[in-house]
Amino acid sequence: MTDKKKHKETQPEEVNETPVEVTESPENGEQLKVQVEALQSQLAEAESKASEYKDGWMRSQAEFQNYKKRIERDNEMMYAAMKSDIIRKVLPVLDDLERALQNRPTDSGAWISGIELIQKKLASILEAEGVKKIEAQGAVFDPNFHEAISHEAADGFESGHVIAVVQNGYMLGDRVIRPALVRVAQ
Repeated sequence: MTDKKKHKETQPEEVNETPVEVTESPENGEQLKVQVEALQSQLAEAESKASEYKDGWMRSQAEFQNYKKRIERDNEMMYAAMKSDIIRKVLPVLDDLERALQNRPTDSGAWISGIELIQKKLASILEAEGVKKIEAQGAVFDPNFHEAISHEAADGFESGHVIAVVQNGYMLGDRVIRPALVRVAQ
């Protein structure tokens, strides 16, 4: 069927009405006023309901958008928490590799270079995930990033500065995954 045929079929047929003359009598005029007032009140009521429905719809849309944003934010926070938990479980392995390399025998062989390679790969994987080492050696003690295990008198260090790092600390983005265990000068 062409569009013209569809258009012709959907158009209502014209109705020939002969105009009816309304003679205005006092009763007829009052009836018309009452009908007009009734129609106007119905129109006002319908407009108020439409406005109420529109407001409700807009509130529902806004609530739904807020719900979607809240769910996305919660999912991102849960993902970040899960990621930091997994990384926190891997960090002791990295610590063990670093300790092994610090205490390696003097005759370095292929075995030692293999351990170094494993340590570097693990460190690069963590770095690619956004994990950063907290540089603490010689820095001012900050309880947000450091955990003091001892306060000692030390020559060459000002009071409140980190003397030595016992265990490295790490951050994931802006969050501290594990604070650095440090010795602090008195």
